[in-house]
Amino acid sequence: MTRIKAAICHRFGEPLSIEEIDIADPGPGEVMVDVKACAICHSDIFYAEGAWGGGLPAVYGHEAAGIVSAIGDEVDGVALGDRVVVTLIRSCGGCHYCGQGSLVMCEEVFPLDAKSPLTGTDGTPYVQSMRTGAFAEKVVVHKSQLAKLPDDMAFEPASLLACGVITGFGAVVNTAKVRPGQAVAVVGCGGVGLNSVQGAALAGASMVIALDLSEDKLTAARAFGATHALNPITTDAAAEIMALTAGRGVDYVFVTVGAKAAFDGAFSYLTKNGAVVIVGMPPSGVMAAYDPGTIAAWNQRILGSKMGETDVSRDIPMLVEHYRAGRLKLDELVSARYPLHEINEAIAAVNAGKALRNVIVF
Repeated sequence: MTRIKAAICHRFGEPLSIEEIDIADPGPGEVMVDVKACAICHSDIFYAEGAWGGGLPAVYGHEAAGIVSAIGDEVDGVALGDRVVVTLIRSCGGCHYCGQGSLVMCEEVFPLDAKSPLTGTDGTPYVQSMRTGAFAEKVVVHKSQLAKLPDDMAFEPASLLACGVITGFGAVVNTAKVRPGQAVAVVGCGGVGLNSVQGAALAGASMVIALDLSEDKLTAARAFGATHALNPITTDAAAEIMALTAGRGVDYVFVTVGAKAAFDGAFSYLTKNGAVVIVGMPPSGVMAAYDPGTIAAWNQRILGSKMGETDVSRDIPMLVEHYRAGRLKLDELVSARYPLHEINEAIAAVNAGKALRNVIVF
């Protein structure tokens, strides 16, 4: 057992509290990582606001990178001192879904799922949110959640690979399998959406149309590879997209924000034989309405994309190589760095729309 500092949520919608808590030593198949950087994702904020429920007290944070500091039994391929990305994707490699290649849907119940490694100093169990709990100095995770980093890669951009990058990029290359010459629209140009934009550009899409309510984010989308940028407040986005595509619409619409209006409007941008890819997660209870007759008649599809259907051991090394070769932008996604004790200020900046990704550094 080790005592660490962490940001704790005791009540939904209230500021996080910086406290000392205890973290268990890694068990069989588990690894302890000293967190060096953890980016703030909107999913962390949704949880802290109570949008998805969950137990309390809880430690959020799931986009992390750091250094391996302790290793349990039955762990191979990882050594003390290794620099790693820490993801929330925990997989056994042998269950029904892992056998299908869908590691993000692994159905194994791990010891860490049954019992959190986190407790208060009085022994009270604390929730390790999203299987990570990285708004803390250390985490204990299963070995499958890790991907090694090269020594020359900084922790701040590396932390983004844990969720925002693999989710947005993977939705394009793994879920949709966008082909060269296809046309794409990306709804929402935050940390996830910009990675769908640059994923589509790298996949060879002939047209990458970015949509967002923020002019600053649309400017960023152009820098990340968007060929066109539309603000649905100031323009008729559906009419513009139809004009750009000879009246047909785009082959894929990636909805990367959890807003009802984004889901409701997605099919107005879509061609026949096209697909809407649901990437963003709305608060519980938010529903969208579609015309099933049109979907059937036009041979359209709705695809869910959890964590970009990522295979951690395959995709993160590939993304690292794209980054090192200058093909993938990561540094440009880091808006600001904050120490742990300023996490509430960092979250407020995200909520105010002032950041692509704010990163907590240790």
